[in-house]
Amino acid sequence: MAFESLSNRLTASFKHIVGKDKLTDKNMEQMLKEIRLALLEADVNYSVVKKFIADVREKMLGVKVSQALDPSQMVYKIVHDEIVQLLGEGTSGLNYKNSGLTVVMVVGLQGTGKTTNSAKIAKLIKEKQNRNPLLVAADVIRPAAIDQLQTLGKQIGIEVFTLGPKEKAVKTVEEAVKYANKNNYDTLIIDTAGRLHIDNDLMNELSVLKKKFKPDEILLTVDALTGQDIVNVAKTFDDLLDITGLIVTKFDGDARGGGVLSVRAVTDVPVKFVGVGEKVTDIDIFYPDRMAQRILGMGDLQTLVEKAEAEFDQELANRSMQNLMNGTYSLEDMLVQMRQMKKLGPLSGIMKMIPGMNQYVGALEGMDTDAMMKKQEAIIQSMTPYERKHPEELRNSHKNRIAKGSGTSVSDVNKLINSFERTKKMMASMGIGKFRNFR
Repeated sequence: MAFESLSNRLTASFKHIVGKDKLTDKNMEQMLKEIRLALLEADVNYSVVKKFIADVREKMLGVKVSQALDPSQMVYKIVHDEIVQLLGEGTSGLNYKNSGLTVVMVVGLQGTGKTTNSAKIAKLIKEKQNRNPLLVAADVIRPAAIDQLQTLGKQIGIEVFTLGPKEKAVKTVEEAVKYANKNNYDTLIIDTAGRLHIDNDLMNELSVLKKKFKPDEILLTVDALTGQDIVNVAKTFDDLLDITGLIVTKFDGDARGGGVLSVRAVTDVPVKFVGVGEKVTDIDIFYPDRMAQRILGMGDLQTLVEKAEAEFDQELANRSMQNLMNGTYSLEDMLVQMRQMKKLGPLSGIMKMIPGMNQYVGALEGMDTDAMMKKQEAIIQSMTPYERKHPEELRNSHKNRIAKGSGTSVSDVNKLINSFERTKKMMASMGIGKFRNFR
């Protein structure tokens, strides 16, 4: 995930002040030096780093003078607020017209994920914001882009408007606007043409589209892995088109994140969406305050809860929780919960969103947690319905059969059963079962 290395470095820099009764010139400067190095190594623009450190130093001096009871908490807040300031305060979703058709133009270089992310945004606003979007295949230079958008449209249940590759992009969008107004669509998402590099032909076409259709949003797709080049590309497109926001793709990759931290400060263009995977559901609205919390290792429970609400089968989840509360929790429930958890992504990613758990993520390095969960699933699926409800009755002959059926060992079966029993005992010790008396 982007910012992972930066997060680790920034969290480590706080060791100079954690547990200290007061801030001193020495521990303050040590911490600022490490923050500065962490930002530069993350490929943050030098002028941005310089201003960031100056602003943090000035506010830390205020804490030093006030002799706050817990200076580390005050400094955490200062650094957090400054990161939010860098990323852009507030939520940067789409700005819709109060009435009529909202036009969104998606632009960018070829290979940055324009077409895929046009579809991702359409799906997101339809399902989470109750919009009625129409996708427009205006990349007539690359016929494959039209086919790709149509395939994605069928997959997500959203109509794609196209006149084919032989018509000019302006004509396609012109007819799409008429079609959208006639058929009560409220949002038009235009997938425009891209190039391998910025050239006059590309910019002229985009300029004509902008002048003629006056889009409410012009979103530029940029690749998180390009680092500082995000700023350069954003500045070039912004100078000509006055772009309103960025879609940062490959945010789940091993990006240092410096470009994302720099772009708002240098160009005043906010990040609006981040792509976090290949699936059509793998896109998030960008929340600067939540991202600042994650960068500082403070977790992001709100995003985790929202993701769980979107991905979980609520009926199955409620049934498993009910069984847990009334003391009838079984391996069948454990299987349900494991499958639900897999929908949230890798375990390390989930742990990073839980406050205080970031420090334990390193313990998972080298462990194939996906393989472990698959093995546990296979063991439970090799049991009969009765065995899943009563694992305590399993004898060696049963365990041998289950091990052979799941391609595992008897030792693996025993480990799973012991883990299950520990979970039940832990819940009992917390008094979970007692809640059934208050229903």
